[in-house]
Amino acid sequence: MKNKYIDLIEQSFEFPNEEFTVVDEELHWCGVPLMDLIKQYGTPLRISYLPKIAQNIQKAKRLFNVAMAKVDYAADYNYCYCTKSSHFSFIMEEVLKHDVNLETSSAFDINLLEALYEQGLLKKDRYVLCNGFKRPQYVENIKRLMDLGFENVIPILDNKFELDLFLNDYSKKFKVGIRIASEEEPKFDFYTSRLGIRYKDIIPYYREKIKNNKQVELKMLHFFINTGIRDTSYYWNELNKGVNMYCELKKECPELDSLNIGGGLPIQTHMDFSYDYEYMIEEIVAQVKNACAQAGVPEPHIFSEFGSYTVGESGAILYSIVNQKQQNDRELWNMIDSSFITTMPDTWAINQRFPFLAINNWGSEYERVHLGGLTCDSEDFYNAEVHSNAIFLPKMQPGREQYIGFFHMGAYQESLSGFGGIQHCLIPAPKLVVVDRDENGEYTTKLFAKEQSYKSMLKILGY
Repeated sequence: MKNKYIDLIEQSFEFPNEEFTVVDEELHWCGVPLMDLIKQYGTPLRISYLPKIAQNIQKAKRLFNVAMAKVDYAADYNYCYCTKSSHFSFIMEEVLKHDVNLETSSAFDINLLEALYEQGLLKKDRYVLCNGFKRPQYVENIKRLMDLGFENVIPILDNKFELDLFLNDYSKKFKVGIRIASEEEPKFDFYTSRLGIRYKDIIPYYREKIKNNKQVELKMLHFFINTGIRDTSYYWNELNKGVNMYCELKKECPELDSLNIGGGLPIQTHMDFSYDYEYMIEEIVAQVKNACAQAGVPEPHIFSEFGSYTVGESGAILYSIVNQKQQNDRELWNMIDSSFITTMPDTWAINQRFPFLAINNWGSEYERVHLGGLTCDSEDFYNAEVHSNAIFLPKMQPGREQYIGFFHMGAYQESLSGFGGIQHCLIPAPKLVVVDRDENGEYTTKLFAKEQSYKSMLKILGY
Protein backbone atom coordinates (compact mmCIF):
# COMPACT_ATOMS: atom_id res chain seq x y z
CA MET A 1 0.00 0.00 0.00
CA LYS A 2 1.45 3.33 -1.10
CA ASN A 3 0.59 5.61 1.79
CA LYS A 4 3.91 7.30 2.42
CA TYR A 5 4.51 11.02 1.85
CA ILE A 6 6.98 10.31 -0.95
CA ASP A 7 4.35 8.14 -2.69
CA LEU A 8 1.82 10.98 -2.51
CA ILE A 9 4.20 13.51 -4.07
CA GLU A 10 5.41 11.13 -6.80
CA GLN A 11 1.83 10.25 -7.71
CA SER A 12 0.64 13.87 -7.70
CA PHE A 13 3.47 15.59 -9.60
CA GLU A 14 6.34 14.99 -11.97
CA PHE A 15 8.73 14.21 -9.17
CA PRO A 16 11.70 14.08 -8.79
CA ASN A 17 12.72 16.75 -11.31
CA GLU A 18 15.66 19.04 -12.09
CA GLU A 19 14.93 21.20 -9.07
CA PHE A 20 13.67 18.85 -6.37
CA THR A 21 15.04 15.45 -5.40
CA VAL A 22 14.92 13.28 -2.28
CA VAL A 23 18.00 11.57 -0.80
CA ASP A 24 17.62 9.39 2.32
CA GLU A 25 14.11 10.73 2.98
CA GLU A 26 15.34 14.36 2.91
CA LEU A 27 14.63 17.04 0.30
CA HIS A 28 17.39 18.52 -1.85
CA TRP A 29 16.67 21.80 -3.68
CA CYS A 30 18.81 22.58 -6.72
CA GLY A 31 21.27 19.99 -5.41
CA VAL A 32 21.49 21.64 -1.98
CA PRO A 33 20.71 19.33 1.01
CA LEU A 34 18.30 21.51 2.96
CA MET A 35 18.62 19.58 6.22
CA ASP A 36 22.33 20.48 6.25
CA LEU A 37 21.40 24.18 6.12
CA ILE A 38 18.85 23.69 8.90
CA LYS A 39 21.43 21.95 11.07
CA GLN A 40 23.88 24.81 10.47
CA TYR A 41 21.56 27.82 10.74
CA GLY A 42 18.30 26.64 12.32
CA THR A 43 14.81 27.82 11.40
CA PRO A 44 12.99 29.94 10.41
CA LEU A 45 15.44 30.48 7.56
CA ARG A 46 15.25 32.50 4.35
CA ILE A 47 17.43 31.26 1.49
CA SER A 48 18.50 33.07 -1.66
CA TYR A 49 19.97 30.68 -4.24
CA LEU A 50 21.89 32.92 -6.66
CA PRO A 51 22.55 30.46 -9.56
CA LYS A 52 18.80 30.35 -10.26
CA ILE A 53 18.90 34.06 -11.17
CA ALA A 54 21.52 33.47 -13.85
CA GLN A 55 19.59 30.49 -15.23
CA ASN A 56 16.39 32.46 -15.71
CA ILE A 57 18.09 35.50 -17.23
CA GLN A 58 19.97 33.38 -19.75
CA LYS A 59 16.86 31.36 -20.56
CA ALA A 60 14.80 34.44 -21.45
CA LYS A 61 17.62 35.99 -23.46
CA ARG A 62 18.11 32.78 -25.40
CA LEU A 63 14.39 32.37 -26.15
CA PHE A 64 13.99 35.96 -27.37
CA ASN A 65 17.12 35.80 -29.53
CA VAL A 66 16.08 32.47 -31.05
CA ALA A 67 12.58 33.78 -31.71
CA MET A 68 14.02 36.86 -33.44
CA ALA A 69 16.35 34.75 -35.55
CA LYS A 70 13.45 32.56 -36.70
CA VAL A 71 11.53 35.49 -38.17
CA ASP A 72 14.58 37.50 -39.24
CA TYR A 73 13.76 40.26 -36.77
CA ALA A 74 15.82 43.35 -37.62
CA ALA A 75 16.26 44.82 -34.13
CA ASP A 76 17.59 43.87 -30.71
CA TYR A 77 16.26 42.44 -27.45
CA ASN A 78 17.14 44.10 -24.13
CA TYR A 79 16.54 42.40 -20.78
CA CYS A 80 15.78 44.72 -17.84
CA TYR A 81 15.55 43.80 -14.17
CA CYS A 82 12.94 45.54 -11.99
CA THR A 83 14.82 46.56 -8.86
CA LYS A 84 11.60 46.68 -6.80
CA SER A 85 11.35 42.89 -6.91
CA SER A 86 14.36 42.63 -4.61
CA HIS A 87 16.80 45.44 -3.79
CA PHE A 88 19.35 43.39 -1.84
CA SER A 89 22.97 44.04 -2.76
CA PHE A 90 23.73 40.36 -3.41
CA ILE A 91 20.77 40.21 -5.82
CA MET A 92 21.80 43.33 -7.71
CA GLU A 93 25.41 42.18 -7.93
CA GLU A 94 24.35 38.82 -9.35
CA VAL A 95 21.93 40.38 -11.84
CA LEU A 96 24.53 42.84 -13.15
CA LYS A 97 26.97 40.01 -13.91
CA HIS A 98 24.74 38.97 -16.81
CA ASP A 99 24.65 42.05 -19.06
CA VAL A 100 21.29 43.20 -17.77
CA ASN A 101 19.66 46.64 -17.84
CA LEU A 102 17.62 48.09 -14.98
CA GLU A 103 14.16 49.50 -14.30
CA THR A 104 13.50 51.80 -11.36
CA SER A 105 10.31 52.95 -9.68
CA SER A 106 11.17 55.54 -7.02
CA ALA A 107 13.66 58.22 -5.95
CA PHE A 108 15.74 55.99 -3.65
CA ASP A 109 16.22 53.52 -6.49
CA ILE A 110 18.53 56.09 -8.09
CA ASN A 111 20.61 56.32 -4.89
CA LEU A 112 20.94 52.55 -5.03
CA LEU A 113 22.16 52.72 -8.65
CA GLU A 114 24.68 55.40 -7.74
CA ALA A 115 26.06 53.13 -5.01
CA LEU A 116 26.42 50.30 -7.53
CA TYR A 117 28.19 52.66 -9.94
CA GLU A 118 30.61 53.82 -7.23
CA GLN A 119 31.45 50.16 -6.53
CA GLY A 120 32.22 49.61 -10.21
CA LEU A 121 29.29 47.23 -10.69
CA LEU A 122 27.05 49.39 -12.91
CA LYS A 123 28.33 50.70 -16.23
CA LYS A 124 27.24 54.01 -17.73
CA ASP A 125 26.09 52.43 -20.98
CA ARG A 126 23.37 50.34 -19.27
CA TYR A 127 19.77 51.26 -20.00
CA VAL A 128 18.00 52.64 -16.95
CA LEU A 129 14.24 52.85 -17.46
CA CYS A 130 12.59 55.07 -14.85
CA ASN A 131 8.97 54.10 -14.28
CA GLY A 132 6.52 55.18 -11.62
CA PHE A 133 4.85 58.47 -10.75
CA LYS A 134 7.58 61.15 -10.69
CA ARG A 135 7.70 63.23 -7.53
CA PRO A 136 10.22 66.14 -7.50
CA GLN A 137 12.95 64.19 -5.66
CA TYR A 138 12.69 61.31 -8.12
CA VAL A 139 13.04 63.76 -11.01
CA GLU A 140 16.07 65.45 -9.43
CA ASN A 141 17.75 62.09 -8.83
CA ILE A 142 17.15 61.02 -12.43
CA LYS A 143 18.67 64.29 -13.68
CA ARG A 144 21.70 63.70 -11.45
CA LEU A 145 22.15 60.22 -12.94
CA MET A 146 22.03 61.69 -16.44
CA ASP A 147 24.57 64.34 -15.42
CA LEU A 148 26.88 61.55 -14.23
CA GLY A 149 27.10 60.44 -17.86
CA PHE A 150 24.54 57.62 -17.96
CA GLU A 151 23.67 58.02 -21.63
CA ASN A 152 20.77 55.57 -21.73
CA VAL A 153 18.60 56.82 -18.89
CA ILE A 154 15.01 56.91 -20.18
CA PRO A 155 12.34 58.41 -17.91
CA ILE A 156 9.04 56.76 -18.84
CA LEU A 157 6.39 59.49 -18.71
CA ASP A 158 3.53 58.26 -16.55
CA ASN A 159 1.37 61.35 -17.04
CA LYS A 160 1.21 64.52 -19.14
CA PHE A 161 2.72 66.73 -16.44
CA GLU A 162 6.01 64.93 -15.79
CA LEU A 163 7.91 66.26 -18.77
CA ASP A 164 7.61 69.82 -17.43
CA LEU A 165 9.36 68.68 -14.23
CA PHE A 166 12.32 67.43 -16.25
CA LEU A 167 12.49 70.57 -18.39
CA ASN A 168 12.45 72.88 -15.37
CA ASP A 169 15.97 74.29 -14.77
CA TYR A 170 17.54 71.65 -17.02
CA SER A 171 19.18 72.41 -20.36
CA LYS A 172 20.73 69.12 -21.47
CA LYS A 173 19.17 66.98 -24.17
CA PHE A 174 17.60 63.76 -22.88
CA LYS A 175 15.52 60.77 -23.93
CA VAL A 176 12.04 59.85 -22.75
CA GLY A 177 9.48 57.11 -23.14
CA ILE A 178 5.70 57.15 -22.85
CA ARG A 179 3.70 54.57 -20.94
CA ILE A 180 0.37 53.50 -22.40
CA ALA A 181 -2.57 53.39 -19.99
CA SER A 182 -3.68 49.88 -20.89
CA GLU A 183 -7.17 48.49 -20.46
CA GLU A 184 -7.48 46.14 -17.51
CA GLU A 185 -8.98 42.65 -17.60
CA PRO A 186 -12.81 42.72 -17.44
CA LYS A 187 -12.91 41.23 -13.93
CA PHE A 188 -11.05 44.24 -12.50
CA ASP A 189 -12.88 46.88 -10.45
CA PHE A 190 -11.84 49.54 -12.97
CA TYR A 191 -11.44 49.64 -16.74
CA THR A 192 -8.19 51.52 -17.33
CA SER A 193 -4.86 51.34 -15.53
CA ARG A 194 -4.04 54.36 -13.34
CA LEU A 195 -0.52 54.15 -14.85
CA GLY A 196 0.35 55.84 -18.12
CA ILE A 197 -1.29 58.11 -20.68
CA ARG A 198 -4.52 57.27 -22.51
CA TYR A 199 -4.23 55.89 -26.03
CA LYS A 200 -6.11 58.79 -27.61
CA ASP A 201 -3.93 61.36 -25.84
CA ILE A 202 -0.51 60.00 -26.81
CA ILE A 203 -0.14 61.36 -30.35
CA PRO A 204 -1.66 64.80 -29.55
CA TYR A 205 0.64 64.98 -26.51
CA TYR A 206 3.66 64.10 -28.65
CA ARG A 207 2.75 66.79 -31.18
CA GLU A 208 2.23 69.43 -28.51
CA LYS A 209 5.09 68.78 -26.09
CA ILE A 210 7.83 66.73 -27.76
CA LYS A 211 7.81 66.95 -31.56
CA ASN A 212 9.22 70.47 -31.83
CA ASN A 213 11.27 70.40 -28.63
CA LYS A 214 14.91 69.85 -29.59
CA GLN A 215 15.82 69.07 -25.98
CA VAL A 216 13.64 65.95 -25.79
CA GLU A 217 13.89 62.76 -27.85
CA LEU A 218 11.08 60.21 -27.67
CA LYS A 219 12.69 56.76 -27.87
CA MET A 220 10.31 54.26 -26.28
CA LEU A 221 6.67 53.28 -25.98
CA HIS A 222 5.89 51.24 -22.86
CA PHE A 223 3.13 48.64 -22.76
CA PHE A 224 2.21 46.47 -19.76
CA ILE A 225 -0.86 44.73 -18.37
CA ASN A 226 -1.25 43.65 -14.79
CA THR A 227 -2.21 40.02 -15.46
CA GLY A 228 1.14 39.28 -17.09
CA ILE A 229 2.16 37.48 -20.26
CA ARG A 230 -0.43 34.75 -20.70
CA ASP A 231 -1.96 32.97 -23.67
CA THR A 232 -5.36 34.65 -23.49
CA SER A 233 -7.37 36.63 -26.00
CA TYR A 234 -7.20 39.56 -23.58
CA TYR A 235 -3.38 39.60 -23.60
CA TRP A 236 -3.05 39.26 -27.38
CA ASN A 237 -5.65 41.96 -27.95
CA GLU A 238 -3.87 44.40 -25.63
CA LEU A 239 -0.47 43.59 -27.16
CA ASN A 240 -1.88 44.20 -30.63
CA LYS A 241 -3.28 47.56 -29.56
CA GLY A 242 0.07 48.53 -28.07
CA VAL A 243 2.02 47.56 -31.20
CA ASN A 244 -0.45 49.41 -33.44
CA MET A 245 0.00 52.48 -31.24
CA TYR A 246 3.74 52.16 -31.72
CA CYS A 247 3.31 51.99 -35.50
CA GLU A 248 1.10 55.10 -35.56
CA LEU A 249 3.51 57.04 -33.40
CA LYS A 250 6.57 55.86 -35.34
CA LYS A 251 5.18 57.43 -38.53
CA GLU A 252 5.24 60.82 -36.82
CA CYS A 253 8.31 60.29 -34.65
CA PRO A 254 11.30 58.91 -36.60
CA GLU A 255 13.54 58.70 -33.50
CA LEU A 256 11.11 56.32 -31.76
CA ASP A 257 12.75 52.91 -32.00
CA SER A 258 11.89 50.83 -28.91
CA LEU A 259 8.85 48.97 -27.61
CA ASN A 260 8.81 47.99 -23.94
CA ILE A 261 6.50 45.01 -23.35
CA GLY A 262 6.88 45.29 -19.56
CA GLY A 263 7.06 42.30 -17.26
CA GLY A 264 4.76 39.47 -16.35
CA LEU A 265 6.65 36.37 -17.51
CA PRO A 266 5.33 33.88 -14.94
CA ILE A 267 7.25 31.64 -12.57
CA GLN A 268 6.37 28.29 -11.04
CA THR A 269 3.97 28.95 -8.16
CA HIS A 270 2.81 25.36 -7.64
CA MET A 271 4.25 21.92 -8.22
CA ASP A 272 2.20 21.09 -11.32
CA PHE A 273 2.89 24.42 -13.03
CA SER A 274 3.03 24.35 -16.82
CA TYR A 275 3.89 27.22 -19.16
CA ASP A 276 5.16 27.18 -22.75
CA TYR A 277 7.80 29.92 -22.60
CA GLU A 278 9.10 29.16 -26.09
CA TYR A 279 5.68 29.45 -27.75
CA MET A 280 4.72 32.66 -25.94
CA ILE A 281 7.96 34.47 -26.71
CA GLU A 282 7.99 33.35 -30.34
CA GLU A 283 4.39 34.51 -30.74
CA ILE A 284 5.11 37.92 -29.19
CA VAL A 285 8.08 38.51 -31.49
CA ALA A 286 6.16 37.31 -34.56
CA GLN A 287 3.13 39.49 -33.81
CA VAL A 288 5.27 42.59 -33.31
CA LYS A 289 7.11 41.97 -36.57
CA ASN A 290 3.93 41.25 -38.54
CA ALA A 291 2.12 44.33 -37.24
CA CYS A 292 5.07 46.54 -38.14
CA ALA A 293 5.34 44.98 -41.59
CA GLN A 294 1.65 45.62 -42.27
CA ALA A 295 2.04 49.23 -41.14
CA GLY A 296 5.19 49.71 -43.19
CA VAL A 297 7.45 50.69 -40.27
CA PRO A 298 10.71 49.11 -39.07
CA GLU A 299 10.29 46.71 -36.16
CA PRO A 300 11.38 48.16 -32.79
CA HIS A 301 13.98 47.06 -30.31
CA ILE A 302 12.11 44.98 -27.74
CA PHE A 303 12.62 45.67 -24.04
CA SER A 304 11.21 43.58 -21.21
CA GLU A 305 11.11 44.31 -17.47
CA PHE A 306 11.28 40.99 -15.66
CA GLY A 307 11.36 41.21 -11.87
CA SER A 308 9.57 38.24 -10.34
CA TYR A 309 10.79 36.07 -13.21
CA THR A 310 14.40 37.09 -12.47
CA VAL A 311 14.48 36.50 -8.72
CA GLY A 312 11.25 34.76 -7.69
CA GLU A 313 12.46 31.19 -8.15
CA SER A 314 15.72 31.93 -6.31
CA GLY A 315 14.00 32.30 -2.93
CA ALA A 316 12.89 29.78 -0.31
CA ILE A 317 11.93 29.83 3.35
CA LEU A 318 12.18 26.92 5.77
CA TYR A 319 10.17 26.45 8.98
CA SER A 320 9.95 23.84 11.69
CA ILE A 321 6.70 22.51 13.09
CA VAL A 322 6.77 23.42 16.77
CA ASN A 323 3.54 21.72 17.79
CA GLN A 324 0.39 20.04 16.52
CA LYS A 325 -3.07 20.98 17.79
CA GLN A 326 -6.29 19.02 17.23
CA GLN A 327 -9.01 21.68 17.19
CA ASN A 328 -12.00 19.43 16.43
CA ASP A 329 -12.73 15.94 15.11
CA ARG A 330 -11.37 16.73 11.65
CA GLU A 331 -8.87 19.59 11.82
CA LEU A 332 -5.21 19.19 12.70
CA TRP A 333 -3.16 22.37 13.02
CA ASN A 334 0.60 22.24 12.59
CA MET A 335 2.08 25.39 14.11
CA ILE A 336 5.20 26.82 12.45
CA ASP A 337 7.98 28.68 14.25
CA SER A 338 7.22 31.98 12.50
CA SER A 339 4.34 33.76 10.76
CA PHE A 340 3.00 33.62 7.23
CA ILE A 341 1.78 37.20 7.46
CA THR A 342 5.23 38.53 8.36
CA THR A 343 7.43 36.30 6.20
CA MET A 344 5.25 35.60 3.13
CA PRO A 345 2.74 38.46 3.09
CA ASP A 346 1.40 37.59 -0.37
CA THR A 347 -0.15 34.41 1.06
CA TRP A 348 -2.27 36.62 3.27
CA ALA A 349 -2.78 39.71 1.09
CA ILE A 350 -3.57 38.18 -2.32
CA ASN A 351 -3.93 34.47 -1.48
CA GLN A 352 -0.75 33.67 -3.39
CA ARG A 353 0.35 30.02 -3.36
CA PHE A 354 3.94 28.81 -3.54
CA PRO A 355 5.50 25.37 -4.14
CA PHE A 356 5.39 23.66 -0.75
CA LEU A 357 7.10 20.44 0.40
CA ALA A 358 8.24 18.64 3.53
CA ILE A 359 12.00 18.77 4.09
CA ASN A 360 12.40 15.49 6.01
CA ASN A 361 10.58 12.26 6.94
CA TRP A 362 9.55 11.48 3.35
CA GLY A 363 9.30 7.78 4.20
CA SER A 364 6.52 8.34 6.75
CA GLU A 365 2.76 8.09 6.26
CA TYR A 366 1.07 11.39 5.48
CA GLU A 367 -1.87 13.25 6.98
CA ARG A 368 -4.00 16.22 6.04
CA VAL A 369 -3.21 19.34 8.07
CA HIS A 370 -3.62 23.09 8.29
CA LEU A 371 -0.58 25.28 8.89
CA GLY A 372 -0.79 28.07 11.46
CA GLY A 373 1.52 30.99 12.19
CA LEU A 374 2.54 32.39 15.55
CA THR A 375 0.68 35.72 15.43
CA CYS A 376 -2.64 36.12 17.23
CA ASP A 377 -4.36 36.80 13.92
CA SER A 378 -7.01 34.53 12.44
CA GLU A 379 -5.64 35.17 8.94
CA ASP A 380 -2.18 33.78 9.77
CA PHE A 381 -2.61 30.36 8.16
CA TYR A 382 -1.90 28.34 5.01
CA ASN A 383 -4.27 25.48 4.29
CA ALA A 384 -4.68 24.98 0.55
CA GLU A 385 -2.63 24.52 -2.58
CA VAL A 386 -3.42 25.62 -6.12
CA HIS A 387 -4.21 22.08 -7.23
CA SER A 388 -6.31 21.11 -4.18
CA ASN A 389 -8.11 22.51 -1.15
CA ALA A 390 -5.81 20.71 1.25
CA ILE A 391 -2.17 20.23 2.20
CA PHE A 392 -0.49 17.06 3.37
CA LEU A 393 2.59 16.42 5.48
CA PRO A 394 4.30 13.42 7.09
CA LYS A 395 2.48 12.36 10.25
CA MET A 396 3.79 13.96 13.38
CA GLN A 397 5.51 11.64 15.84
CA PRO A 398 6.47 12.47 19.44
CA GLY A 399 10.09 13.53 19.76
CA ARG A 400 10.66 13.80 16.00
CA GLU A 401 11.34 17.13 14.28
CA GLN A 402 9.40 18.04 11.17
CA TYR A 403 10.59 20.74 8.77
CA ILE A 404 8.79 22.26 5.78
CA GLY A 405 9.78 24.56 2.94
CA PHE A 406 8.13 27.10 0.68
CA PHE A 407 9.89 27.84 -2.58
CA HIS A 408 9.97 30.47 -5.34
CA MET A 409 9.08 33.29 -2.99
CA GLY A 410 12.18 35.38 -3.74
CA ALA A 411 10.33 38.40 -5.16
CA TYR A 412 8.71 41.13 -3.08
CA GLN A 413 8.20 39.13 0.13
CA GLU A 414 11.01 40.75 2.12
CA SER A 415 10.13 44.30 1.09
CA LEU A 416 6.39 43.86 1.58
CA SER A 417 6.92 42.40 5.04
CA GLY A 418 9.33 45.18 6.02
CA PHE A 419 12.67 43.39 6.22
CA GLY A 420 14.41 44.30 9.47
CA GLY A 421 11.51 46.49 10.58
CA ILE A 422 8.54 45.99 12.84
CA GLN A 423 6.71 42.73 12.33
CA HIS A 424 3.11 41.94 13.27
CA CYS A 425 2.98 40.84 16.95
CA LEU A 426 6.73 41.61 17.04
CA ILE A 427 7.56 38.26 15.42
CA PRO A 428 11.27 38.56 14.51
CA ALA A 429 12.41 38.53 10.90
CA PRO A 430 14.21 35.21 10.20
CA LYS A 431 17.84 34.66 9.28
CA LEU A 432 18.76 35.20 5.63
CA VAL A 433 21.40 32.97 4.05
CA VAL A 434 22.83 33.43 0.54
CA VAL A 435 23.67 30.19 -1.28
CA ASP A 436 25.98 30.20 -4.30
CA ARG A 437 28.26 27.84 -6.22
CA ASP A 438 32.06 28.05 -6.34
CA GLU A 439 34.28 27.40 -9.35
CA ASN A 440 34.12 23.66 -8.65
CA GLY A 441 30.34 23.62 -8.57
CA GLU A 442 30.19 23.08 -4.81
CA TYR A 443 27.54 25.04 -2.96
CA THR A 444 28.62 27.75 -0.55
CA THR A 445 26.64 29.59 2.12
CA LYS A 446 26.94 33.04 3.68
CA LEU A 447 24.87 34.47 6.51
CA PHE A 448 23.59 37.82 5.25
CA ALA A 449 21.38 38.70 8.23
CA LYS A 450 20.88 37.22 11.67
CA GLU A 451 17.44 36.67 13.14
CA GLN A 452 16.08 40.00 14.27
CA SER A 453 16.77 40.82 17.92
CA TYR A 454 14.45 42.42 20.45
CA LYS A 455 16.96 45.27 20.83
CA SER A 456 16.70 46.25 17.16
CA MET A 457 12.90 46.27 17.38
CA LEU A 458 12.88 48.36 20.57
CA LYS A 459 15.28 50.85 18.98
CA ILE A 460 12.96 51.32 15.99
CA LEU A 461 10.05 51.81 18.38
CA GLY A 462 11.91 54.49 20.33
CA TYR A 463 12.72 52.57 23.50
